[in-house]
Amino acid sequence: MMEMGFRVALLGEVVLLALDTLRVNKLRSALTVLGVVIGITAIVGMTSLIRGFDQSLRDSIRTLGPNTIFVAKFSGLSIAAGRDFADLVRRPNLTVNDARAIQRLAPAVQTVDIWLGAMGDVQERAYYDGNRTKLLNVIGATEEYAALTFVKITAGRLFTAPEVEHKRKVVVLGDTPNQVLFAKSGLNPIGKKVRLGAGEYTVVGILDKRPSVGNLGTQQDDFVVIPQSTHQALFGTQARRVFRGQPGSAMIAVLPYESARRGEALAQVEEIMRIRHGLTLDEPDDFDVVTQDAALKVWDQVSQATFLGLIVISSIALMVGGIGVMAIMTISVTERTREIGVRKALGARRREILFQFLAEAVVLTSVGGLLGILLGAGIGVAVHAATGFPISLPWWSFALGLGFSAAVGIFFGMVPAVRASRLDPIEALRYE
Repeated sequence: MMEMGFRVALLGEVVLLALDTLRVNKLRSALTVLGVVIGITAIVGMTSLIRGFDQSLRDSIRTLGPNTIFVAKFSGLSIAAGRDFADLVRRPNLTVNDARAIQRLAPAVQTVDIWLGAMGDVQERAYYDGNRTKLLNVIGATEEYAALTFVKITAGRLFTAPEVEHKRKVVVLGDTPNQVLFAKSGLNPIGKKVRLGAGEYTVVGILDKRPSVGNLGTQQDDFVVIPQSTHQALFGTQARRVFRGQPGSAMIAVLPYESARRGEALAQVEEIMRIRHGLTLDEPDDFDVVTQDAALKVWDQVSQATFLGLIVISSIALMVGGIGVMAIMTISVTERTREIGVRKALGARRREILFQFLAEAVVLTSVGGLLGILLGAGIGVAVHAATGFPISLPWWSFALGLGFSAAVGIFFGMVPAVRASRLDPIEALRYE
C-alpha cells in the first residue's frame, strides 16, 4: 500500500516537473510540440468533417429504400470501380420496353417504374405569374414514383394511373420550384397552372425536400415530375436533348415482392436485361444494377481509403513532432546531468530515472495532443457554423488523438530517457 502511494506521489511530482519545464522553456516547448498539435488537429478536425459527411451521404443513400433495385445505363458504382467514362456513355440506352419486359417476365418483381430524363438530359424552366425558376430536370414517371423513391408528398397527390394513361399535363413539383414560384408568396400551389417549356401543366402535388449530401445544396430538389406517357410524347422515347453528346437514357426502378428474396429479383432482372441486350456468357453487363447495399459498400471502401490517407498524412506531422520531442529531451538530459547524478547518489534507481524522463516526454506530447483536440474540434464547429456542413465529434476521435500523442511521447522519448537512466552517478556529479 505504501509502495502504491509512493508511486502515485512520484507520478504527481513528475507531472509537475514536466509542466514546470514547459513553463520555463515556453518557446522551445511550443516549437517542440507544434508537429504534434498539427497532427492531432488534422486527425480530430478531418475526422469530424469526414464522419459528418459520411453520415449525411449514408442518409441520402438510404432514401433508395432497402429493397429497391435500380437499373441504369451507368452509375457512380461503375465510375468508382474505375471504368472508362467513354466506354460507359457508349452503352446502349435503357427504354420503356425494357421496363415492361422486366414487369412481364420477372416473377419476383412486384412493381416497376420507368424514369425518363432522370440523368438530367431534359431540362426546362418553370414559370408562374411573372416568376421563373432556373433550369430544372424534367422527369417522366408513373404513378408508382413516390412509392419507389420513398420521397414524401407534403401537399396534394401524385398523378394517377388514368392520368398517366391519357397523357395528362399534370406536374408534381420538387421543393426548389415550389419555393421559387409559390412558397415565397405564400400561395397554395395545388391546382395552379405553371408553364413548363412550351406547355402548361396543372400542379397536383409537392414533394418534400430530399436529403442533401453534406448540406451542400447539391441541386437535389431542382426537378419536376410529369407522367411518363406525357414525357414520352413531348420528348420522345429517348429524349431529344443530349447528355454529353449521347441521347438520354431511361432509368428503371424495381421493387420485389416482400415474400421474394432480393437476390432472386436481382438475378431475374439481370438475366432479362442481358438477353434483351444480346450479351453472351463471357461478356460483362452493359448496364448497372444498383441497390442500397451496393452503394453503401462502395462508399465504405472510399471512406476507409480516405480515413487511412488522413492517418498517414497526420502521422508525418506526428513524426516531425516526435523528432522534436526526442531532441528537446536529449538537451534536457544534458542540461540536468548533475541533477541526475544527485538523485542517483541519494538512491534513485535506474527505472525511476527512466520513468521520470519518459513521463516528461508523454506530458509534453499530451499537452500538444490536448491543444490539437481543441483546435480540431474548433475547426469542425466553425465550419459547421459557417456553412452548415455536418460534423460528428465522437468520443473515440478525442481518445484516438490523445492516445496518438501519448504514444509519440513514449516512442520518441525512450532514447533520451534510457540515456538518462544509464548515466554513471560519479561522472554525472562531476559534469559542469
